[in-house]
Amino acid sequence: MNSLSRVLHWFRPSMAARFSTSGMQNLSPPKAKLRGVVFDMDGTLTVPVIDFSAMYRAVLGDDYASIKSSSSLGVDILQHIDSWSPDRQQKAYDIIADFERRGLEQLQIMPGAKELCEFLDARQIRRGLITRNVKTAVDLFHLRFGLSFDPALSREFHPYKPDPAPLLSICSVWGVRPDEVIMVGDSLRDDVTCGRRAGAFTCLLDEKGKYASPDSFIDVRPDFRVSSLIEIYPLLEANFDLSL
Repeated sequence: MNSLSRVLHWFRPSMAARFSTSGMQNLSPPKAKLRGVVFDMDGTLTVPVIDFSAMYRAVLGDDYASIKSSSSLGVDILQHIDSWSPDRQQKAYDIIADFERRGLEQLQIMPGAKELCEFLDARQIRRGLITRNVKTAVDLFHLRFGLSFDPALSREFHPYKPDPAPLLSICSVWGVRPDEVIMVGDSLRDDVTCGRRAGAFTCLLDEKGKYASPDSFIDVRPDFRVSSLIEIYPLLEANFDLSL
């Protein structure tokens, strides 16, 4: 089985309606023009090294289990922290910063990331980044691996994912429509939801097969699902207009 046949994708129902033409059922719909790709960082462009479950337990304590079970999309720890008192918030952010600091010491680029960036650069397709990590982590990523994503929005940008604001901001800077952009990330709750709310295409990176079951997509569904960044090459070529 080649990499393209392993790619699972779902087109939005609205796309078929958008391109349908009465009396022309035999014509293939035109491909959507792709002008930009926006990536998540942790677990997408970089190998996941932070133990998020341990971090959430350290921050939320005894409430972690009940909070986790209350949402099929997982825990949005930053949202919970936002409702706390300033002193409690600071303690929580200190814990998160410690986990993130240890993660930076092990920072590794995801296999296929550099090659995918070269693929996009050759077609003059813009590259952006949205992460809930801090700017220090983004700066280190750029420096260590010699890659540049512009704009690169970190946790300092509010509101952060899954709110569509950061993705809409990048589209505005680029001067493109959201439906000319695809959001790539490993989180249904943060990345796919952000992209869907903004009106962009979405691609879920599911390395471990966490979302292999159709039941995983009760609340939100990506347009595409891949198991590696390498699978994005044929996906983009098959489904988008990449012409200069």
